[in-house]
Amino acid sequence: MAEIDHCCSTQLIDGEGEFNVVGLDNFIRTTKLTNCGLSYAVLAIMGPQSSGKSTLLNHLFQTNFREMDAFRGRSQTTKGIWIANCVGIDPFTVAMDLEGTDGRERGEDDTTFEKQSALFALAIADIVLINMWCHDIGREQAANKPLLKTVFQVMMRLFSPRKTTLLFVVRDKTKTPLEYLEPILSEDIQKIWNAVSKPESHKDTPLSEFFNVEVTALSSFEEKEDLFKEQVAQLRQRFFNSISPGGLAGDRQGVVPAAGFSFSAQQIWRVIKENKDLDLPAHKVMVATVRCEEIANEKLHHLSSNEDWLALEEAVQCGPVSGFGRRLSSILETYFSGYDIETFYFDHGVRNAKRKQLESKSLDFVHPAYLNLLGHFRFKALEDFKSRLEQMLNIGEGFAASICTSTESCMLEFDQGYADAAIKQANWDASKVKEKLCRDINAHALSVQDAKLSELVVSYEKQLGQSLSEPVESLFDNAGRDTWASIRKLLTRETGIAVSEFSAAISSFELDQSTVEKMLQDLKDYARNVVEKKAREEAGKVLIRMKDRFSAVFSHDNDSMPRVWTGKEDIKTITKGARTASLSLLSVMVAIRLDGKPGEIENILFSSLMEGTVTAVSSVDRSITTSDPLASSSWEEVSPKSILITPVQCKSLWRQFKAETEYTVTQAISAQEAYKQSNNWLPPPWAIVAMVVLGFNEFMLLLRNPLYLMGLFVVYLLSKVMWVQMDIPGQFQHGTLAGQISISSRFLPTIMNLLRRLAEEAQGHQTDEPPRQQCSLVFQS
Repeated sequence: MAEIDHCCSTQLIDGEGEFNVVGLDNFIRTTKLTNCGLSYAVLAIMGPQSSGKSTLLNHLFQTNFREMDAFRGRSQTTKGIWIANCVGIDPFTVAMDLEGTDGRERGEDDTTFEKQSALFALAIADIVLINMWCHDIGREQAANKPLLKTVFQVMMRLFSPRKTTLLFVVRDKTKTPLEYLEPILSEDIQKIWNAVSKPESHKDTPLSEFFNVEVTALSSFEEKEDLFKEQVAQLRQRFFNSISPGGLAGDRQGVVPAAGFSFSAQQIWRVIKENKDLDLPAHKVMVATVRCEEIANEKLHHLSSNEDWLALEEAVQCGPVSGFGRRLSSILETYFSGYDIETFYFDHGVRNAKRKQLESKSLDFVHPAYLNLLGHFRFKALEDFKSRLEQMLNIGEGFAASICTSTESCMLEFDQGYADAAIKQANWDASKVKEKLCRDINAHALSVQDAKLSELVVSYEKQLGQSLSEPVESLFDNAGRDTWASIRKLLTRETGIAVSEFSAAISSFELDQSTVEKMLQDLKDYARNVVEKKAREEAGKVLIRMKDRFSAVFSHDNDSMPRVWTGKEDIKTITKGARTASLSLLSVMVAIRLDGKPGEIENILFSSLMEGTVTAVSSVDRSITTSDPLASSSWEEVSPKSILITPVQCKSLWRQFKAETEYTVTQAISAQEAYKQSNNWLPPPWAIVAMVVLGFNEFMLLLRNPLYLMGLFVVYLLSKVMWVQMDIPGQFQHGTLAGQISISSRFLPTIMNLLRRLAEEAQGHQTDEPPRQQCSLVFQS
């Protein structure tokens, strides 16, 4: 009785054709059918009403289907379709008890449910038991003939039918041996098969391709119960290992995995109810598609909430994670293998297709974390490259060698990280990330190279500026005929030194030849520009330079000693020489002459400015044409870019120069005349006559008194100072005759008084003052 309770009999479809979804799910859950995979079998029993179908199933499989009570009359017992677990049968076997055919309750014309249930049984069951009375065999109108015809017609509706075992159970066997009954039954079955209309594709198909037909017989349950039970026990043994090769269900095709049994049964019944053709292989694929997709979605959902995955994803957000690929591969393998286990019994093609979809969705789900990790590896490799490159450059390694070594090291580090992040379920391509890293490294290397080269260029430009600016300025300060030759020599020497050193400095960069040549040419151009810039600066100060040159030559002798205008110097000649020196300086500054070509600029300037210009009148057009070579804004054979001072500007500068140096020449002439006057030590003749007339007595005392002689000498000195050095405002210049007369007439009484007192002193006249005071009073007066 305990075993009977385990059969879990459940009405699958009621008499109105309603499918009991809840009951089926409860049956599957209670019996744990889903754990069976493909190791299960389904059998169904069909036959006339009240033919003992339920009784046979209960005795065969220890089920508890409701049986007819013979004492209460013969009537419909089973309504719809019932299922139960066959207790004690291995493999797991589901028994379906169908409503009997030819029942009076539904009437003669209501055969719709009979056909639907027969079609459902053939679509679901691996084994179909056809329960029939022994005495109906051989009868043309027996109840079994319409049933078999219905079964065969239904089978023809299947596009690719599954091979089902038809087990005819002959009930209430008579004395006629079974070996005589089988041929008759087989002949009747073949006649029915031949009579059924078939599609063109199965017109010549034999019955054996659709069905395995077997026959068994059982004694009457009511008359020979013990024998019946004995025969049933023997028949029960045939259902053990039914799905094994050679078993009752050994040739089954298109079996649905146990996990999809509920869905499959529901879909088959829905299609049958809608009166549609049933394609069993297509239905098998459909069931596999739905169930495999459900399982795949379930695995993907569980993956998204997996704690290990969430922790790994969070760790990747912060930085590189060691063992990422191994850990992620393990997580994915858990769900992929779980999918394989749960979908093992479904259609192979569908199962694999859905697995690929699961793999694709799962990999798409985790791929952002993988890319994020590669981003960390790329960033770290780039930073390491920058650090290594800086260290190698700081210790003096060559630039190109440093770039190569640092790049190889960082790319190796990235490859190791990429290998560690790889998962076995995917063959992700990291080439784009690697290319991005290479571009970043190249960009940084190029940036550092540009910075280093710029530093070198600035350094050597500064060196050239220092080595050229001051020497060039000095050469211009002492400008002469050989100035530009000296500048060219200086430029060539310093440029050669800088270019040589610069070439050696950039050799470690391993630049291409065209780039090196361009950089060297730029350095040479810079050196030339330094000279040209300095020349333009000096050209702006040419007037000052010319005046300084004039002053230096005019005011100093050949020994560079300041000139003393004694009256013996030829001021005209000196002036011409000073102007010639200044004009020579101007000729140097008018144009940049770094090409070394000889020019006529100096000759033109000398001939035009020192000797003057010639103007002629044309006899043809009566217009005035000038032959002045300086009446132009350019110099012949000189590039406009090289002109510092135009010819017209030279004329203007020369006029201004002459005007501003004229005063110096005038001062020299005046100084020369003053010197001549100062060197005449005798007083004017009239002064000598006056002193002789007025101071005869005093002169006589002079011969007798030395003191008087000394005083006379002092008076001479005072008169000399007054005559020569004093300048009376508003009157005459000193050194002229009128000035001397004016000064002498003013100071002559004082002089004479001084001489008189000296004479008195000499004659012995004493005063009250002491000698020192007397002398002081004399000089004060």
